[in-house]
Amino acid sequence: MQDNAMLVLPLPILTALLGGAIALLILRLDLGSRKATVLFSLLFALLSFSSLLVGLRFGYGMDDLILVQRAAPMLVGPLLYLGFAAFALPKERFNRPVILHFGIAFGVIAVVILSVRPIYAFDWVISLSYICYLVLLWRLWRKGPDYLVHAHFDVVQKVSNWMLRGIVLLSIILLTDTVIAFDFMLNGGRNAKALISLASIPFILLLLGFIFVLPSMIAAPSNRGAVLLQGEGDDNEALEQKARELLDATQLYLEPDLSVQRLARRLHVPVRALSVAINQTQDMNVSQYVNRFRMEHAADLLRGTDESVAKVMAQSGFLTRSNFYREFQRVYGQTPAAYRQGK
Repeated sequence: MQDNAMLVLPLPILTALLGGAIALLILRLDLGSRKATVLFSLLFALLSFSSLLVGLRFGYGMDDLILVQRAAPMLVGPLLYLGFAAFALPKERFNRPVILHFGIAFGVIAVVILSVRPIYAFDWVISLSYICYLVLLWRLWRKGPDYLVHAHFDVVQKVSNWMLRGIVLLSIILLTDTVIAFDFMLNGGRNAKALISLASIPFILLLLGFIFVLPSMIAAPSNRGAVLLQGEGDDNEALEQKARELLDATQLYLEPDLSVQRLARRLHVPVRALSVAINQTQDMNVSQYVNRFRMEHAADLLRGTDESVAKVMAQSGFLTRSNFYREFQRVYGQTPAAYRQGK
């Protein structure tokens, strides 16, 4: 073991311990989406495991762990992004992106591990994945707290804020890994230990700060469900009924550019209140809710007129054929043409 190993080892080990503690604490959170909670817990468990491998590799020279240690970060982006996406995506549509994102990540990892020759560009592939997920997270954050319809009302702003902090965290990881990759490319990794030590210090401070914040989030009001049932539940049902009556009376859903903001203005309620009402009473987001009215209108036209499917689509408020067919298939389980033939 090298003389300066003990200067490097304690920092990654401390990072691993903090990450493991946070992973366990996160499982006690009730943010509104159990899938998000599990994904965030897995994220910090992965960061803990990766830090442990770094400590063993650079502290004790366990080079047999190089492949696993290099491959593990490929899962950071998917876990972070999908954790926040779980608050926004409809439940029935969430499995597809999970399979897609993890499928790509594990596919890349398998290629690297099973490759006969070392793939030296793998570090840059990971950096590229970080950049892609930074873009995805930024786009999701830009949609605002109102888009996070599965988060509890009292924590939705916190979730949005933590998404922004997640972007900062992923940026720090990207910068650190890129600098270390350049050191290996230019200097054979001579400065890797010092760089890891320097990068561990702010990362440890961030984890310590998170540990101090988590107890207050865990100790959030435990009677949230009762409050929803007694007060907000009735309000949500009344607001959903008001939205239904407005859409039936005005047929606003036939306008392709109808937005949740415009619908909320017509109802004289905050966007978030409308999103929560639809989600709590119908288990769907506002877009799906409006599309259901469009689907019913399209079904009536298919049954009662001889208009082409393209005209029915246009007259029902849809702009693209793909979206119309996808929604129709989701609601009725068949294509518009098959639905017409079976009328």
